Amino acid sequence: MSTQAGPKSHLRGIRRVGWSARSIPVTVAFVLLLWVVGGGTSSLLSGPGEPLSSEVRLSVGSLTGNPWAVGASALWADSLSAYLVGTVLVVLVGVVFEHRMGSWRFLAASVSSQVLGALLTIGFARGTSAVVGDWSAALVSASFVGVTGLVCGVAAAGSTLLGTLWRRRLRVGLFVLVLLLALYGGSFQDVLNLFAALTGALLGPILMGRRPRPARFVVSSREARVLVALLVAACAVGPVLASLNAQAAGPLAVLRYLYTEVQPTDPATVQALCADPAQAEDCASATLQLRAGVGAVFMAVLPSFILVILADGLRRGRRFAWGAALLVQASTTALAVVDVLPLLSGSPATGVNPSEAGYIHSAVGLVLPMLVPLTVIGVLLATRSLFGVSAPAGTYRRFGAVVAGTALVLGSVYVGLGIFLRSGFTPAPGLLQLIFDIPDRFVPVSQVLEQVPAFVPQSPPAVLLYEGVGVLFWSITAVLLVRSFLRPAHHVAGSDEDRARDLLRAHGGSTMGWMTTWPGNTYWFSPSGNSFVAFRVLSGVALTLGEPVGPRTELNATVKAFSGFCATNGWTPCLYSVGDTVKDITADLGWNSVQVAEETVLPLGQIAFTGKKFQDVRTALNKAAKEGIQAEWVRYPSAPLAVVDQINAISEEWVADKGMPEMGFTLGSLDQVDDPEVRCLIAIDSERTVHAITSWLPVYEDGAVIGWTLDFMRRRSSGFRASIEFLIASAALSLEKEGCQFISLSGAPLARVDAAHRPPIISPQPQPQPQPQPQPQTAKSSGTLSTSSNPNSGNPHSSKPDSSNPDSGEPEEAAVLGVLDKLLVGLGASLEPVYGFRSLLVFKAKFQPHYAALHMVYPDAAALPAIANAVGRAYLPEVSFSQGIKLARKVLARSR
Repeated sequence: MSTQAGPKSHLRGIRRVGWSARSIPVTVAFVLLLWVVGGGTSSLLSGPGEPLSSEVRLSVGSLTGNPWAVGASALWADSLSAYLVGTVLVVLVGVVFEHRMGSWRFLAASVSSQVLGALLTIGFARGTSAVVGDWSAALVSASFVGVTGLVCGVAAAGSTLLGTLWRRRLRVGLFVLVLLLALYGGSFQDVLNLFAALTGALLGPILMGRRPRPARFVVSSREARVLVALLVAACAVGPVLASLNAQAAGPLAVLRYLYTEVQPTDPATVQALCADPAQAEDCASATLQLRAGVGAVFMAVLPSFILVILADGLRRGRRFAWGAALLVQASTTALAVVDVLPLLSGSPATGVNPSEAGYIHSAVGLVLPMLVPLTVIGVLLATRSLFGVSAPAGTYRRFGAVVAGTALVLGSVYVGLGIFLRSGFTPAPGLLQLIFDIPDRFVPVSQVLEQVPAFVPQSPPAVLLYEGVGVLFWSITAVLLVRSFLRPAHHVAGSDEDRARDLLRAHGGSTMGWMTTWPGNTYWFSPSGNSFVAFRVLSGVALTLGEPVGPRTELNATVKAFSGFCATNGWTPCLYSVGDTVKDITADLGWNSVQVAEETVLPLGQIAFTGKKFQDVRTALNKAAKEGIQAEWVRYPSAPLAVVDQINAISEEWVADKGMPEMGFTLGSLDQVDDPEVRCLIAIDSERTVHAITSWLPVYEDGAVIGWTLDFMRRRSSGFRASIEFLIASAALSLEKEGCQFISLSGAPLARVDAAHRPPIISPQPQPQPQPQPQPQTAKSSGTLSTSSNPNSGNPHSSKPDSSNPDSGEPEEAAVLGVLDKLLVGLGASLEPVYGFRSLLVFKAKFQPHYAALHMVYPDAAALPAIANAVGRAYLPEVSFSQGIKLARKVLARSR
């Protein structure tokens, strides 16, 4: 049996390869043609020779001399390595896109992007010859053969068929790369790649039968951090690439001289400098540069290296990384400006005369590139709010101490070994010279070269010591930085958040209690120390997130004390998303209220999805079982990397498909899911593909979890359609077995159930002073879950006015509340196509939950404009001006 298994498996492998080749015929044909043509013309080792080279190489003169090179140049390469790399790139884009696009469309995209990209490159080089000077001159004199333009064009065109998230990721990555190479390298090939990619991006929708339209570039906070980090890293790497390429001629290539100082020095130049006594300072610097090895090159590009490390911290939202990146970027830019100013002023020391004809050209070539680092600084300042993640207290004090200790140890090693190897330096240094040279070992070479070195290493051990101390120091510093970015931001010792979490676990809160631990909240603690209120101050309004947390017997006193605290600070208190109990307490104080959401609660204990009313739920469970999809509990911080990456992709795809940014305040995002106490239930199949995710927040009472609140819901657009129904039903069944008393499907903002059809409401907390009430026949109490109803709502004999009713109270207040109610209705209708709050409430009705109204209570109707502004800024802190205007118009139109 074993002797026959081998050949059979080989045959199956050959068949799979054959099927794969048949699915990408254009790719296979092109690769064969590339190698056949290269071999037939003896071009595989060193590219096409003359006279073939002048016929097939693409250049500015191709349109008049060899027009066929516009397309034929993609059939050759300059070397064997270029043939191999080109083949890999072609196969890669072919495997990914040809089957998706169809072979004819794939072929059309390849030919179109190559030809049009070449024509645009030629036109650009000719049209800008009088503007961009040296760069255009380099383009005019250059020529190229290769497949990279074709590959970039096909990748950009094929991205049209990808999902929103991966389309954006591919295009951002592709265009950052080609722009980086074009602006810093500036070769004919780099510019061709850029124009081919632009052509492919424009032609892709047309080839797919779609109309090109501007992309809606809406990203979540997490994705925005990634984009800022990518910008910082790209602008840091660009000068390094230019410094390592002696032929770099792009418009930003000059930044290599301003930021890296990696300048090649040959022995003849050094000998000529040292022969002139007047050039002693230049002689010493040039000698040091001549002997500089890999370590010196590393130190020369140190600012760029640090910025790349800090970009990882920016990606993680770290505040320290933001401040450090801003400091490094601003410092290097300031030093560059200092270098540029003498050139612009025509200082005699520079040898530049402003009256010369080329001065204006040189000045523009120096000033314009400086806009790049200034733009990076501007972006960092504008996006400061994205980077609010702080490391645990004391992290950077310890970091500073370890870095200082490392510098002290390495400085001591440098002096000790320097004395031992003193014969390897010229001249031989003494003890004091080595000590005074220690600071120079830890700063970039670009700054050291401004000084005359007291001694120069000659022997290999001396060079290794001279350069290695700085490299080792900054390598250790980089590792420590990365480790600080990986430290969790939760559970900061001694913080108000820790104190609030302890109280929340001890006394419990509403079903929204865990939301009070989210970033952005400030904490006020009651005089007894047993209760707290989570709030944020916006436009002079102290806007709370949910009800006060603490013993229910202190609830009345806590509300009054918090109101007094706000009055002392000149703020208007506004308690948002509170239940009937808090509403009644504030009504006794003369406050107004309006319903802002509808919470849905599903009691556990006797859960059974039977009967016609649960048909959709049962269908979801049955279909999931047939398709091999299971519900699996995970914690996001400790989940496998493959699962986390899929969750991130699903979330970013959802955000990218919306016309508005991701909302916050009472609506969580991935940042809130990244909490070890939050549980995630994922729908995952046998191939470990995640179809959907839901996150659940704990609800505590007396130190134990008694229930869970649904927060984050995302579904893969191409995944199992009923995955959210499946996950909620699975969570109910699973948590019931764990002994939980209820699950809350959370509130649906700006949506409500008609009062005439409102089912019995339910509250997860006992009332502070419970009154005997008849139990509704349709609901049963479970544990601490007690059914209740608003004693004043719909009761004509009640002596207390219903402040949530716009028709109650004084005529002026009733009129204001009526307008507010209409505005809320209009806002809900306007946001429905984007966020679907009303649809969400209808969706949750499938589970036959109990309903509870959530209110916004406030003391003075005159403060409503400020309160509305505060609530809007809390939910949409990152909405752009144009998005805000568009939304406001919709709301006003719906409220008329």
